[in-house]
Amino acid sequence: MEIIFRALVMFVILFLVVKLLGKKQIKNLTLYDYVLSISMGSIAADTIISLDTPLYDGILALLVFALVGYIVSILSFHSHNVEEIVDGEPLILFENDNFNYKNLETAKLSVSKILENARLKGCFDINELDTAILEPSGDISILLKEKSRPITSNDLKTNIQKNNKKQSLNYTIIVDGVLNLDELKKSKKTKSWLNKILKESDLNIEDITLLSIDKNDNITLFDKIEK
Repeated sequence: MEIIFRALVMFVILFLVVKLLGKKQIKNLTLYDYVLSISMGSIAADTIISLDTPLYDGILALLVFALVGYIVSILSFHSHNVEEIVDGEPLILFENDNFNYKNLETAKLSVSKILENARLKGCFDINELDTAILEPSGDISILLKEKSRPITSNDLKTNIQKNNKKQSLNYTIIVDGVLNLDELKKSKKTKSWLNKILKESDLNIEDITLLSIDKNDNITLFDKIEK
């Protein structure tokens, strides 16, 4: 009976903790999320089975992990640097018709694994692949070359209007009011260019939720100003 009682108590606490930390699909869990989940699950299991361990101690340990996870999630939401440290950053694995072997080595991924993920996403010919990116969740995002992408209704409208606008990889220069200098450099833009955009928009960096630009110089901007 004691084990049943412990199991019910730990189930309720874990349920409340998951609600507190927010919902994420399993495939979207980062390494940090995975370690946190495994640790809390292990604490709960040990507390239920090990009758020599006081129930209070198990609950306390679980709440400590939950509190740490909650604080880190809040800091990550408000700071890009913290988010980058905790979750990591995307790695470009394939670009400009070649593999980035340095990033492959960093991610401990083989070329065959990239090809496997490309096939799972419908790309069976490496010559059709434009870009492959390893996301912090561990998933690999792919972008097909323009000629290999499925035709959409927008493409049909584009053809009718004879406006061949190309889709390309976006560089996220500002996220949640934080400037990413690496992305600014990759986009081949300067701080002078950024200051001009900010001046034209009458915004400060802190006022911007998202500022991105693609290789065609198409800018996407969302601000935090309530209208």
